[in-house]
Amino acid sequence: MVYRLPITLPPVVRDLIPGVVSGPDVDATGRRVLVTGASGTFGRAIALALQERGALVVGLDLAPRPDDPITVIACDITDDASVAAGVEQAIDRLGGLDILINNAGIGGPAPAELPPGPEVHRQLEINLLGAWRVTAAARDALVESAGRVVVVASRASVFQLPIAAAYGVSKRAVVAYADSLRLELAPHVTVSTVYPSMVRSPIHDSTKQAGLSLEGVSHFEPLEGVVDAVVTAALARTAPRDVATSPRGTVEFLLARHVPSLVDVLVRRTVDARLASGAFDDAELAAGMVARHRGQPSPRRSRVEA
Repeated sequence: MVYRLPITLPPVVRDLIPGVVSGPDVDATGRRVLVTGASGTFGRAIALALQERGALVVGLDLAPRPDDPITVIACDITDDASVAAGVEQAIDRLGGLDILINNAGIGGPAPAELPPGPEVHRQLEINLLGAWRVTAAARDALVESAGRVVVVASRASVFQLPIAAAYGVSKRAVVAYADSLRLELAPHVTVSTVYPSMVRSPIHDSTKQAGLSLEGVSHFEPLEGVVDAVVTAALARTAPRDVATSPRGTVEFLLARHVPSLVDVLVRRTVDARLASGAFDDAELAAGMVARHRGQPSPRRSRVEA
């Protein structure tokens, strides 16, 4: 469930608190929705939830699946021509566009202390520039319908973890993009940003394979909370500015924005405990942290991270 305070707040105050949404949800019947990353864990569940509420939903994905519950158009959101063609085809199928959900995203380890390699560029291209391309391609249709854009960011945009610099940077950047878009398109198009925490999905596979499991470092939350938050952001009568996906997420969001030094201390303590336990000893990308924790010089690297 999306967290709501049991009191009525002025809009200016309400928008400072993520996850607080005013007014009843609007019926989705007949709403025309485009979801990116529609064949992935989040996108598939979001699309199905909206379809079950009566919305007309089309998706974009690099690799559509035969069992997708909605029509999913093959589209590479890192390619300008593919995005232009995919968005045009989706809008033609829907007969217009009321809601765009920028959900597509990837993750993976990329330490801030190392030179940026292909993994950093890949995450920026998909998580930031992919959302930018799709939104720009859909702008006219959204303005025409007085529509809404929902950007699926991440708690990592405000609550950074080490060795995940590319993901945190890309998600913090897409929040800044959403904030700028909100000001540029107002009052014709509204923009909401959702901040999921950790959800068990394939996005974390590469981190685990690199010996950097996040078990015990970050709190996992159910997929249903993320879906509820995105659907609420998409359909609420008054567009919420920022939406967390759980009560815990709301607290973490507020702490990270208003007491960031405290969050640094909490994360540092958790990571130090993991280093002391030897949890990262076999992780090449954590070699610098492991060495410094033991008072040894940082290892030299002859190449950028893959």
